[in-house]
Amino acid sequence: MWYFEAVLDLSDREGDRRMIAYDLQCGKGHRFEGWFEDAATYEQQCTGGMIACPVCDDTDVARLPSAFAIKSAKSASAHALMPRTPDEAQIMAQAVMHYMENNFDNVGSDFAKEALKIHYGVAEPRNIRGTSTDVEEETLRREGVGFFKFPGAVDKSETPSPSESDN
Repeated sequence: MWYFEAVLDLSDREGDRRMIAYDLQCGKGHRFEGWFEDAATYEQQCTGGMIACPVCDDTDVARLPSAFAIKSAKSASAHALMPRTPDEAQIMAQAVMHYMENNFDNVGSDFAKEALKIHYGVAEPRNIRGTSTDVEEETLRREGVGFFKFPGAVDKSETPSPSESDN
């Protein structure tokens, strides 16, 4: 089975970059998450029409109350953060795929090689996505390279040859 994988570098030369995550909703009701440097950056981008729904590109966006900022009774659990309907789960999945397609370099089957180059400073830090084998994933873990993977559509050009899929 093949998966998209991603490396996200949020550090800069002065240390870790702090980001604020807001729950957002477009005028058509699609919910999504936005990450901003601070509240002023969110306001500036929102009033400037720079924030668009990843599903429908609507720029009529509003900030929603965040589930993690609302204190709840002990009976409430992590289920409050889970999608409430299959449609909402599909929208979330589409938003993630849209974000990755537009913000991560697709390095295809060279994912492990590129991730190691970035990890060791041979290549410039950047967000990448692609595919790798189980053996390559184990190498990345052993080398301390952070990555995550999730099921996704694989481009036909990224489909491994039969000899590669045996690994």
